[in-house]
Amino acid sequence: MSEDWLRRANDGALLLVLHVQPGAKRTGFAGRHGDAMKLRLAAPPVDGKANAALCAHVAEFCGVPRSAVTLVAGETSRAKRVRVEGADDMALARLKAL
Repeated sequence: MSEDWLRRANDGALLLVLHVQPGAKRTGFAGRHGDAMKLRLAAPPVDGKANAALCAHVAEFCGVPRSAVTLVAGETSRAKRVRVEGADDMALARLKAL
C-alpha cells in the first residue's frame, strides 16, 4: 500500500492529506479513505474546535509542539492538508505504520 496521503516537503516538513470526521466518539486515526488517511475527531465541527483538535492530535502523535502543525487547506471541509514542521524519522515511521 502506498502512502499517497503522506510525503516530505523539500524543506523536510511532513505533508499529510486527511479526511476528517468530526463529532466521533473518540479521536484517532481510522485507516485509509481513498487517497487520504481518515481521522476521527471527538470535537464538534463548531467555531473551529475540530480544526484545533486536529492540529493538537497530529502534534501529539508526531511528538512536536502544537505550533509546529499548520492547517494548509480545508478549513471548512472534511478534506484537509496539514503541514508538520520538525517531525523526526520516528514520527514519519509511526505515520507510515497507520
